[in-house]
Amino acid sequence: MSRPTIIPARTWALITGAGSGIGRCYALRLAAMGYNLVLVGNHETPLKQVVAELQPCSPEQQFRTLTMDLARVEAANELYEAIGAAGIEIDLLINNAGIFSFCDVLNTSEELIERILLLHDMTTTKLCRRYAARMVERGVKGHILNMSSYSLWMPFPGLAIYSASKAYLKAFSVAFSKEVEEQGITITAICPAGVATDLYGLPRKLQEFGMKVGGLISADRCAKRGLKALWRGRRCSVPDWWNRLWIPLLVALPMWILRPIRRRTMQFQK
Repeated sequence: MSRPTIIPARTWALITGAGSGIGRCYALRLAAMGYNLVLVGNHETPLKQVVAELQPCSPEQQFRTLTMDLARVEAANELYEAIGAAGIEIDLLINNAGIFSFCDVLNTSEELIERILLLHDMTTTKLCRRYAARMVERGVKGHILNMSSYSLWMPFPGLAIYSASKAYLKAFSVAFSKEVEEQGITITAICPAGVATDLYGLPRKLQEFGMKVGGLISADRCAKRGLKALWRGRRCSVPDWWNRLWIPLLVALPMWILRPIRRRTMQFQK
């Protein structure tokens, strides 16, 4: 597999959660490749700021923003219809929007549980279905990139809901990719470990320290690895080989090891 052919003013990519972090980096990289972009997020101001960064690109390129809460049952259909009404055909879909929660299930509100599952799983699944069907109908070789997480191999206390929602996303992406491969649709699930973004609530200085010691990767590096895996046709990819080495150990960690870690991290649950 190789990166797709970009037709100026005609090839569109849709990125959710595009106002900051990894989503912003996907936008910058795809714009540099020549894509027109539809940027979706909860807040208008960050999206406008990303568009301002993209302005030096080719004058033929178009950048649209759409402010929408995607953690709703009807969100996927509303987004699909709104983009279709604008006459835009999507060739690359990146489901990047996410909600992070580090909190025991019994201390998590039902509203937050619902929003996490709706955003990570329901909305993403429905967008994949609708856009993959449209790509097949148009006869194009489309691409879909879903942001899963390394935490799916870490069903630790406090991460039950988040890691489970990401486990579904990875399983769905791999299975669905096999269903639509013969129709020319490439679907990839990216499972990054720690990324230096504001998603986890870490202060900027701590993010910078994490990158220096190798515990975190930058948002741009994550986006670069994600697109590389997509162009290569990978169904599932974990950025950086050393993270893949830890997976069997993380899955097998006994509770007697997790218990003291849990006592130290309880203060961070919220």
